[in-house]
Amino acid sequence: MNPYLATLFTFAIAILFLRLMDFLAQRGLIESRLSRKFIHIGTGPIFVLCWLMFPDAPISRWLAALVPLLITVQFVLVGTGLIQDEAAVKAMSRTGDRREILRGPLFYGLVFVAVTLIYWKDSLIGIPALMIMCGGDGVADIVGRRVPSPKLAWSRKKSVAGSLSVFLGGWLLTIFVFAIYVWAGAFGGPVARFLLPVAWIALGAALVESLPFKDVDNLTLTVVSALIGHLVF
Repeated sequence: MNPYLATLFTFAIAILFLRLMDFLAQRGLIESRLSRKFIHIGTGPIFVLCWLMFPDAPISRWLAALVPLLITVQFVLVGTGLIQDEAAVKAMSRTGDRREILRGPLFYGLVFVAVTLIYWKDSLIGIPALMIMCGGDGVADIVGRRVPSPKLAWSRKKSVAGSLSVFLGGWLLTIFVFAIYVWAGAFGGPVARFLLPVAWIALGAALVESLPFKDVDNLTLTVVSALIGHLVF
């Protein structure tokens, strides 16, 4: 596909998904905390799968990176109050405070810009780094709050169930995206060759996510996953 047309399609699909989550949260059909996690989990794989529309041209990664960049700029404008968007605030914040968007969601967008430019679709390293951040960290909060389990000794606000879900959620989402890339002919198969390397990456990410740091998981998980990716791929 023409890279400019692919950029337009990617941006439209991403915005439609975000506005759907905003609509559901504003109408009270899903709670704000849950919509925030749906955005966290869903936006990433949608964006990475849209990479398949782009041709193998040098400009493609730069155009693709424009999509998360523009959305991140919107996050900043909403978080600072320069743009009034109550639906977005309700969907992306835990408490309804627009300034929360300037932490986790902002880091989320910046990470996608950086990984798109550094690794792009021809690398086996960038996709796991993003998918484990989306599927792992995103699922951890949902599972950790709903499944009773012991708290971690070194991080009393995090649980065994949450840490296990980082590993399993990140691993499954990464393998799912890799499977689609193999099916599309972007990567050589079989999918089984990715199972163990992705497991090592997901394990490292789960250990880092278990540490008692707040609002920086989008950065730490992605960086650690990329570093381990360089070792296993």
